[in-house]
Amino acid sequence: MEIRTATLADVPAMMPVYDLGRAFMRRNGNESQWINGYPSRELIEQDAAQDRAFLCLEAGKIAAVFTFFVGEEPSYREIREGAWLNDAPYGVIHRLASAGVTGGVGRFVFDWCFRQCKNLRVDTHRDNMVMRRLLESSGFVFCGVITIEDGTERVAFQRAR
Repeated sequence: MEIRTATLADVPAMMPVYDLGRAFMRRNGNESQWINGYPSRELIEQDAAQDRAFLCLEAGKIAAVFTFFVGEEPSYREIREGAWLNDAPYGVIHRLASAGVTGGVGRFVFDWCFRQCKNLRVDTHRDNMVMRRLLESSGFVFCGVITIEDGTERVAFQRAR
């Protein structure tokens, strides 16, 4: 597998992967995350325009899509029911979805991101048990609860050197 930065031209091929991600969540008991058309095409276009959208490719086909950047995530400023592992600069992973073409893409993406930045933060919905198990098995530690922009809660994880 390989990872490359997505361009605006890639967005039409990325959106069906997000549809698959939403369907996967619903089949696995996560009815509350990625609702009302999230992530929108406009948001993914914005990620691509900022060089924050990425493709994980297997034999030239999209295996996964995700957003990654190093910088501050405003939703991570306040954390409850715990604490971040450190206050060092960090990378953020958002909007990870698999196309279902091969296994192991989540761990591959996390490991790639960790090579870019040795301090990562990520959040997910409390009901996203598949992602929570993947995070914990990939070296992430539960740190607490954060509130995202729409006012809903997410469980937050961090992986640091």
